[in-house]
Amino acid sequence: MAATKSRVMHRSLRETPPKAIGGDGVWLIAEDGRRVLDSSGGAAVSCLGHQHPRVLAAIAKQASTLAYAHTAFFSSEPAEELAERLVGHEPGGLASVYFVSGGSEAVEASIKLARQYHIERGEPQRARFIARKQSYHGNTLGALSAGGNAWRREPYAPLLSPSFSHVTPAFAYHEKRDDESEAAFVGRLAAELEAEFQRLGPDTVAAFIAEPVVGATAGCVPAPEGYFKAVREICNKHGALLILDEVMCGMGRTGTLHAWEQEGIAPDIQAIAKGLGGGYQPIGAMLASGTIVETVRSGSGAFQHGHTYLAHPLACAAALEVQKIIAEEKLLDQVKERGKLLEQRLTERFGNHRHVGDIRGRGLFWAIELVADRGTRQSFDPKLKLHQRIKAAAFAGGLGCYPAGGTADGKHGDHVLLAPPYIATSGDIDMIVERLGAAVDSALKDIGHGA
Repeated sequence: MAATKSRVMHRSLRETPPKAIGGDGVWLIAEDGRRVLDSSGGAAVSCLGHQHPRVLAAIAKQASTLAYAHTAFFSSEPAEELAERLVGHEPGGLASVYFVSGGSEAVEASIKLARQYHIERGEPQRARFIARKQSYHGNTLGALSAGGNAWRREPYAPLLSPSFSHVTPAFAYHEKRDDESEAAFVGRLAAELEAEFQRLGPDTVAAFIAEPVVGATAGCVPAPEGYFKAVREICNKHGALLILDEVMCGMGRTGTLHAWEQEGIAPDIQAIAKGLGGGYQPIGAMLASGTIVETVRSGSGAFQHGHTYLAHPLACAAALEVQKIIAEEKLLDQVKERGKLLEQRLTERFGNHRHVGDIRGRGLFWAIELVADRGTRQSFDPKLKLHQRIKAAAFAGGLGCYPAGGTADGKHGDHVLLAPPYIATSGDIDMIVERLGAAVDSALKDIGHGA
């Protein structure tokens, strides 16, 4: 008897993925009984792993009292408590939260609030946004306009806003010149950003938007020292806002609750999502400075934006419990400790690998970049689809990881991203690297580049 055709529009319309029927900590369980080690938390989402009993209990408790109430009429206790936990102490001046259903929505809200803030201040000409090439900010049209992921943008280019322009990313492996110091690289990037402000007209720029550690598009790329301080200074100089997209790298993933804490600066607006709710419910959020919110409050009095599921009580209850667990169990300390171990194991396994050009990351957010030639940093032919081969080999070996292509310039380059749950043990880290090593070597052998 032929298999029933799936009516779900899966990511690939040519094949139906296996069904996951359960989870157990760092493991996902497939319908055929296979246990797959979730070394990337899906897409850096499952920070507490799967089926955490406390989070499940919190969801059930909230569902038994209030599942949904529209925010045009009501707030809810989980939303108020979660907001207080996130910004009650006003970290970096961030004082208010706008809860949405995911990262793209959080970025869209960030862009719109930045625009409205300038209108409320009497500067309606500020309608330009500067972002970076090889970035990713979401798949909705505004967020996609901000992003610099060439492959994702290409089919929708005619629909994307011309209000966004893109500068060189702080991607040292591909952008820093061999004879250039880190400080000189930062200086060149800062000069380019300043030049873009001048090209557009400094008083027309609403904001600069960037990921503190670039996620899926380029693979865990931290900025060189001093970069974000230079960016912050330029934004301040010209009256533009700084929006930091921490959808993937935030909420503890890099070892501090906010990745910007390690940069010595703070944003005016921040987008968060994945690690906020850990995958237990769809939730994201925009955090905004007190100055911005007070400007709108004393002006029109309302943020001209909205969605049906804003501050959903079940989503907020789940995220609240996730954040309580991270704090109570001191998991940020564990992220730092396990992150050092992951870096060490990756270096031991791939540091001298002739087809691994770079190992980079922070906390429990790491990637390896595959190259055909380490000396020239030449990428493999995109037609080989090396990243997809690695993903398939890893999955066959019981490892879920997050490979992607277009690492170098949107078309060329392959990397594998790892973002294990914060609860991962040292044994889990060892197994992740062991299984990844086998998958990489197997995929390379398939394309004629074996040891």
